[in-house]
This record gives sequence, structure tokens and C-alpha cells, in this order.
Amino acid sequence: MVHFKAITFKGKRTAAKALATIDEQSSYRWIDDIAVISVGKLGFARVDSSWAQSDTAVGAELGWGALTGAMIGALFGPQGALAGALGGGSIGGVIGASFDIAVSDPRLEEFANRMKKDTSALVLVNDGPYASEFSTAFEPFNGELIETELDVKDVETIRKALRK
Repeated sequence: MVHFKAITFKGKRTAAKALATIDEQSSYRWIDDIAVISVGKLGFARVDSSWAQSDTAVGAELGWGALTGAMIGALFGPQGALAGALGGGSIGGVIGASFDIAVSDPRLEEFANRMKKDTSALVLVNDGPYASEFSTAFEPFNGELIETELDVKDVETIRKALRK
């Protein structure tokens, strides 16, 4: 089972501040797999993460960061999954890939709709016990949690497309 968890906040810097606070106070293993999405007052979105900042984060095996990037990208239109994955570092061969991921989950659509001007979010895609720990860690910051389980077939489709 693969979990998609997002916590949305008012304010384009709020998610980054919450993540920085948690990172200083604890040593969670999943902290480097989180994406921080911020939408400024003009409506431009930005995705920051450790896996988007480092070409070596993915390595030979596609990590959760690349999958998270693809899922975020899938929420932003037909070729969005490819754009999101490319933001996750240099993944060999993905530039020539062509695939469409249909986002039909109402919870994912709700997340995309919440990302309006002057908002931010923390996103984690993971199959381990970290999903519940993620939710609990950020409770004190008063964000709105959106969670869903991703279809295993969809996850495999994304992973296969990213390997091309």
C-alpha cells in the first residue's frame, strides 16, 4: 500500500517553516523525502526538496522522492508527471518518455484545488510506517491533512515510465 499524505497551510512560507522546525527538533528518517510546495501571491508554484536539489538522490533505484515528484507533477496537467519527475534530479532516459497519468482520486484533486495563491504544503509519498508518523509530527502546526492510498498499478506505471 502506498500512501499520499499532504498537509496544506495558509502562507507560502508556512510549510517550509514547519519542516525546518521539525528537522531541528527530531531526526525522522523520512524527512528528506518530503516535498515543500509553495504558491506565491502571483500564483506561481515552486517545489523544493532534498531530492530535487541533488542529482545523486535517486541513484540506481528510483526513490520515493522521484515518485513524489511525479505524483505532484501529475496533479498539474497531462505532461505534469514527467515535469515533476525531472524536478527530482537527473533520471536516465526519462527525457524521452511519454506517458499520461490520470489523476482521478478526489482527495488528490482536493489537494490540487487547495494550492491557491499564498499557500504551501508538505507532501510525502511512502509505503512504510512513516505515513502516520508524518501526520503526527506536523499536528502542532495546524495545517489541513489530505491523505489517500495510491493504486499500486498507478504507482508501478509511474515507476516504469520513469525508468525509460
